[in-house]
Amino acid sequence: MAADQPAPALKEIFNAERLRHIATEMSAVYPEFNAKAFMKMANEGLAELSIMQRMARVSECLYAVLPLSYEETLGVLRALAPRLNSGFVSISLPHYVATYGSHAFEESMAALKYFTTFGSSEFAIRYFLRSDFERTLAVMHQWSLDDNEHVRRLASEGSRPRLPWSFRLERIQADPGLAAAILDNLKADDSLYVRKSVANHLNDITKEHPDWVLDLIEGWSLENRHTAWIAKHALRSLIKQGNRRALAIIGAGGKAEVQITDVRIEPPVITLGEKITLSFAVQSTVEHGQRLVIDYAIDYVKGNGSTSAKVFKLKALTLPGKACERVARRQQIKELTTRRHYAGKHAVHVMVNGERLATTAFEILP
Repeated sequence: MAADQPAPALKEIFNAERLRHIATEMSAVYPEFNAKAFMKMANEGLAELSIMQRMARVSECLYAVLPLSYEETLGVLRALAPRLNSGFVSISLPHYVATYGSHAFEESMAALKYFTTFGSSEFAIRYFLRSDFERTLAVMHQWSLDDNEHVRRLASEGSRPRLPWSFRLERIQADPGLAAAILDNLKADDSLYVRKSVANHLNDITKEHPDWVLDLIEGWSLENRHTAWIAKHALRSLIKQGNRRALAIIGAGGKAEVQITDVRIEPPVITLGEKITLSFAVQSTVEHGQRLVIDYAIDYVKGNGSTSAKVFKLKALTLPGKACERVARRQQIKELTTRRHYAGKHAVHVMVNGERLATTAFEILP
């Protein structure tokens, strides 16, 4: 792909070529498969569908053309799973389970556990949590003790209160303690894949119950490096907000005894799509070393002329007594799916241990 060409839309994971791949592999594991009917149904109106709608379309079309019982279909899909050439595409298999398997709980749980090793059953398991919460959560608790990292991750990721691209789990959102045993089992997991999920689960909870998360992590032993990693990443939103308890957990709870000098933004005036470089010096004003968390916030101008601050992580460091360190970060100011930029002056604040210590600005031209 040429550098100036946009990346293909994410939904193109499920394009016509991929659908042919699915049909071909289905025919290999189930020779009676009606590939022609599957392709006709799956391609209808494909261009208008989102990535998750396309994922669901695959399982719906499999259901429509397979003249088998649910249990027989699971056997065919189990044979199909290792033959698919995309982990994300394989998510259509657990979606089949979620859509058509609520009547066969044990068989469906076993299928989700198997399918998650090829992609993830994180979206599908949530339908069972919504319809049969206690029984499903008990199974997920057992999964958190499994030897397979994909299965352990499913226990945490599937029970996240605010999993992206899925509906919220209101019961866990209201009472995070319901899934606490799962998190406890995984708080020192040796798999980074699992640890990221646990941290994201806890970060979700900080949106409604920050003190619950802080109480939990303050009760952990952070001498284990895996637990310490989870704690740091779980508290990232609270750290950006300057929460003193969160900063204290990572060793940066005290007031930063520093001066911020020589603050620059280059260039100070840009057009949309260009890059700015923020740089400054951090000078210690005391004789002893300090643990510092350095961030910066941009006050983005909104369409109505007001501003909205967005905090960006910069770095964490231990600054020796009377030492000075130069810090710099380059950032492209471009349109994002989550943010539209407007012309005007945008203030930029340097934050150390949650406190704004210096301010500068750049201007976006119309």
